[in-house]
Amino acid sequence: MPRQTLTSSAVAGVTMVTAGSMIANIASYLLHLPASRWLGPAGYGEFASLLAAQLVLAVPALALQTVVAREVVRGKGAHAVRLLGYRCAVIVAVAAMLLAPLVSWALDTGMLATFSALVTAPVLVLLATEQGLLQGSARFGPLSVVLAAAGVAKVVPAVVVLAVGAGPGLALAASAVGTGLVALCARLFADSGITGESSTRIGVAAVLKASQVQLALIALSSMDLVIARIVLSNDDAGLYALGAVATKAAFWLPQAVGVVLYPRMANPAHSAQAIRSALAVLVGLGAVLVAGVAVAAPLVPLLVGDAYQPVQSLLWLFALHGACLAVLQGALLSAIAGERTYLAVIAWIGLAVEMTGMLTLASTIGQFIAVAVTVASSTALVAGVLAVRSARRDAPRPM
Repeated sequence: MPRQTLTSSAVAGVTMVTAGSMIANIASYLLHLPASRWLGPAGYGEFASLLAAQLVLAVPALALQTVVAREVVRGKGAHAVRLLGYRCAVIVAVAAMLLAPLVSWALDTGMLATFSALVTAPVLVLLATEQGLLQGSARFGPLSVVLAAAGVAKVVPAVVVLAVGAGPGLALAASAVGTGLVALCARLFADSGITGESSTRIGVAAVLKASQVQLALIALSSMDLVIARIVLSNDDAGLYALGAVATKAAFWLPQAVGVVLYPRMANPAHSAQAIRSALAVLVGLGAVLVAGVAVAAPLVPLLVGDAYQPVQSLLWLFALHGACLAVLQGALLSAIAGERTYLAVIAWIGLAVEMTGMLTLASTIGQFIAVAVTVASSTALVAGVLAVRSARRDAPRPM
């Protein structure tokens, strides 16, 4: 009976988190449709590259949520984990202000647009704290509501601003404001039902260890857009950015699997089985998504205009790239749960290979995505095998 209850709870949790994530992701993809049409290839290339830079700077938010969830399971109280979140938000805010001029110069983007993109990162850190509280206490219903609200609030203000003719800078600023409002409201969901030690101080070092794992994954999933902005022409970079929407779909849609199975991954007695289950589900979902994108590819010119027709035949490769990254994400998430962060070195090696290949060998959209798929699939395979073997080795021996 307990096993059946656990299985039912896991299925229910995945269903709720998937629903919230689906709403957030659909909203995000709908943002790319009007942005690509209204801004044109060149303007959309700037917009998409800044979103990628924002994602890299927001890595501490992703790491913080996993650390907060783990600490709540271990008995830490809301006050203790929120203090950790505030310290991390301040660090990220300072980093955003210092990096804005450098990012603007490297990507050849406007200063307003760059600052508007990066200032969202510390807000995402605060939001991640509340999401971690909900995840750690297994309150997947409220978590799904927060996920959905965050996605909608990030997109709707930006679309409204774009609709009245504004550029990437004001659109990104409106998105930051919407995200901030959701972070404030999320605290209302997370405040109830949290008990635990309030006086225990949690060091930022725990987040830094998890951040290097998340950073490797996010860099591997985002640097192709940044390098495309540098190497390709503005129009080709915009075309590549549109194709990368399929990558993002295949990467982020299955994230509920890791969110719900994360506590089992952290339990040495169940870790190996949980990792195998997660990876199997991610591979299956990825295959379905790649097939779906291949079938739907002819609709692209109808949705975003004929200017993007050159990327239509490559969309299934972009989806395959995202599916491989989703499998890699599952393996690396297990590394954080089991404190086996050395597995991140596989992703760092993959990132180095990908950057070298794109900067020296690739000069077209097709070559860029071919390098990305080759690196992502190889990295996911190696990391997945090592994750399962490491969890099996660390499992407690039967008495």
